[in-house]
Amino acid sequence: MPDAVVSAAAYWTSVVVVLGLCTGLCLLALRRPGPWTEVVVRVVGLCLAADAASYTVAELRRGTWSATTSLPVALCNVAVLVAAVACWWPVPLLVELTWFWGLAGTLQGLLTPDLDVGFPHLVFVEYVTGHAGVVVAALFLVVGMHRWPRPGAVGRVLLVSVAWTAVVGGVDALTGGNYMFLRRRPGEWTLLSVLGPWPWYLVGATALAFVLFTVLDLPFRLARRRARSEHHPPRGAHVVG
Repeated sequence: MPDAVVSAAAYWTSVVVVLGLCTGLCLLALRRPGPWTEVVVRVVGLCLAADAASYTVAELRRGTWSATTSLPVALCNVAVLVAAVACWWPVPLLVELTWFWGLAGTLQGLLTPDLDVGFPHLVFVEYVTGHAGVVVAALFLVVGMHRWPRPGAVGRVLLVSVAWTAVVGGVDALTGGNYMFLRRRPGEWTLLSVLGPWPWYLVGATALAFVLFTVLDLPFRLARRRARSEHHPPRGAHVVG
């Protein structure tokens, strides 16, 4: 069997197993909440922190670390760190960032992997742990532990995202890097390839982020609206009981 097929099989098996385990844990948390959920979410946070550290340590040991390419400033790298912290200190904004960044961005990286190595290569383990871990953290914190995004979450997360993008733009200017592809599109095909030339694809990416964030917020907005209508029925409505 060709190595590429073996690598793909190992990758998708890992993804299915992790997401299946996450689904089971979320359902269990909804049915039987308790102190065990804190243990689970903190283990996920430790895995994410270890993943972030291992990437930098591995590059330093190989002598390939460079300020141009290795700083953990791209949104996918920051999402790992934010999710790790949110798992231990679930500040509402951190949980919201984990939810929206994890499912609007990291999930896409999980479903469209950019990997040229297979299991048990360290890069393979880091990629799966980082991407799947953020998605698991987002789902378990929000769905399993019922820490829903607050009203106005879309605007807050979009504002933080734009502000961080500006910071990364400064990092790109100082290092000559291309973090978050702010200076030029990636060489390989990505979603940015269909959003137009520079700098218009940045505008398109911002608009797409707003759409995705709005979709991810929709279930909670509807739930809040339904809860308000149940507690405050329309004037003239007949309340049974």
